[in-house]
Amino acid sequence: MTANLTPSAGPSVSDVERIAALADPAIRNLQITQCYHELALVLARRTGAVGANWCTFATWASKQAGQTIRKEDLGRTLELILGSEEHSAQTAKSLATSVRRQGVRRRLDEIVDTIWQVNDSRSAFDRSSEAVARGNLKVFSEIGREFARFHAECLPDTQYDQDHITAFCEQLHPGEPPDGQHFLRQAFVHYYQALFETRLKTRVELLLLGNLEIGFHEQTRLQPEINEALEAPLLSVAVFARNFLHALYPGHNWLLLRSAGKLA
Repeated sequence: MTANLTPSAGPSVSDVERIAALADPAIRNLQITQCYHELALVLARRTGAVGANWCTFATWASKQAGQTIRKEDLGRTLELILGSEEHSAQTAKSLATSVRRQGVRRRLDEIVDTIWQVNDSRSAFDRSSEAVARGNLKVFSEIGREFARFHAECLPDTQYDQDHITAFCEQLHPGEPPDGQHFLRQAFVHYYQALFETRLKTRVELLLLGNLEIGFHEQTRLQPEINEALEAPLLSVAVFARNFLHALYPGHNWLLLRSAGKLA
């Protein structure tokens, strides 16, 4: 079995750059996801559709990222947590009991409303959405663009050309990630080798190796955005307690100082 040597039309570098320039993160994400899908199909047809390439996984990941960008997954999680009347009532009762031990004489609904204001969940959703949107764009602008370039420059080759793939890789920055693109260079060399490999097992292994190399580069580059998205909903105990006491006792700075001393 040999690979199909006639590449199908796919997204170009200019297509990637046009999508990356879109201002609306939700619309941009939808087009990024579609572009990854088309790039995945192009490479799969060229390699004989023997396995998933990195763009296959990127399509799924970008689709999942879209849920966070549109705040759908956070909303569903919140609905799940608050959807159980029994669980919500028990949680509210526990919170009210703890607060009332501090001498607060407020109705239960007032206490719960104050907790929501202090926790500022809407802002947490916004921060997570923004971090994921930046990460989605960051990866697409770099790796998506290189796949489009690989499709245009290398997939039309009918025989292995070492000078050609070397010239392609020279446009990628040397060095380790997050700033260097050493693993992208290696990955595209292995993808290029897979285009002309007639042994099925070896072709699959080359594609897998390329996937892993790009995956490592991608995750290293994305780590700041991943951390930011995961930490967006979190408030430290000290900050939450300070904000909560300030909401309950506005103007009582002595109480805030006393609480800070206990929490330190």
